Amino acid sequence: MTIRFALSLAAAAGLALLCGCATQGNATQGNPTSGPPTGPAAAANSPYNLYTHCGIHEALVQGTYFVADEALDDGHGNPPEGWNNPYQPGTIIVTGPKATFHDDAGHTVTFQARPGATGFLKTCS
Repeated sequence: MTIRFALSLAAAAGLALLCGCATQGNATQGNPTSGPPTGPAAAANSPYNLYTHCGIHEALVQGTYFVADEALDDGHGNPPEGWNNPYQPGTIIVTGPKATFHDDAGHTVTFQARPGATGFLKTCS
């Protein structure tokens, strides 16, 4: 197990423990006029466990918050049919302000960086 993967798992587990299903009142959406985030620099596929418990809406990658181009859920606060719950294993690649998640089931989700964001727009337990 790589250190990066282990840290990702630990961060995801900690996030799951600290989050509740409510909109986070102090989350920022970032400044839309700022440039691409400086945190995500990797351009190689990295193992990633995408949090899916309340649907696929956001991701935290390399210290940068990303929002899905198209949110995915079943309409009742769960991941869509065919997705694992609470996590979907796969890989993520970050290229500039874009992150793309892929898994072995053929799912693909594209996310856009939220420059300056310090938290998720919505948290879920």
